[in-house]
Amino acid sequence: MSQRERDLSTLSVVVTGGARGIGRATVERLARRGARVAVGDLDADLAREVAAPLGPRVVAAGLDVTERGSWEAFLASTAAVGPVDVLINNAGIMPLGPVLAEPDVLARRIVDVNLHGLVLGTKLVVPGMVERGRGHVVNVASAVGRVALADGATYSASKFAAVGFSEATRAELAPYGVEVSVVLPTIVRTELAAGVPATRGVRPVSADDVARVIEATVRRPRAEVWVPRYAQAVAKGSQLLPRRVQSVLAHAFRADAALSGADPAARAAYEERVRRG
Repeated sequence: MSQRERDLSTLSVVVTGGARGIGRATVERLARRGARVAVGDLDADLAREVAAPLGPRVVAAGLDVTERGSWEAFLASTAAVGPVDVLINNAGIMPLGPVLAEPDVLARRIVDVNLHGLVLGTKLVVPGMVERGRGHVVNVASAVGRVALADGATYSASKFAAVGFSEATRAELAPYGVEVSVVLPTIVRTELAAGVPATRGVRPVSADDVARVIEATVRRPRAEVWVPRYAQAVAKGSQLLPRRVQSVLAHAFRADAALSGADPAARAAYEERVRRG
């Protein structure tokens, strides 16, 4: 792993899901540091609105991360930022609800966006990095990619898969000079987590809190980073305990109801938008 801190003003970065939430905060933060940034989002108009005030080093285009053709068109239309040094696979959706009531089409959509999106991005962007002998992939997963929660079964499964994909590709790409990091936020105050209650002992974080960690990870790559950092010790420490004790603690800290206790009214607009696709 590289120990030298990178100068962001020398880097060309792709950010998926860059028009909202963590993605938008990341784009704005990297742009302020002088990076050349290509913003991809399913909402092309909103992506361009985000890019417009950030100057000529930031460009935007529509991107459906689940479609190879869309990836190819996006990379062609944003080629002005130069060869991609850093790919930030941030696009993701989090519809909630009991798995037995989840429509099949929605389950496929969750896996397509949250897993296949970053797989496709890796396949289409990383070959250039391998050819140049350097590069960095940052996959934005979730704490539920390590700690599964009820009423988010398919979402959690997709994020577990994203973590596994990150670990496997880290080993696979290291000989070529390409680093892979995975970022695991807990509850983030964005539209995606609207109505999701906080758990005891783990404070919600802002999109910019996560973007700050992503920036630090781009500057000095690390394999796995949680936001907030102490949540990693809490989660991994609890997993060493017997299952029954884990359940008691999860109930005491309200972690077992973090997703099942979400407020439907507060989530209505988000759920309608992502379920519509």
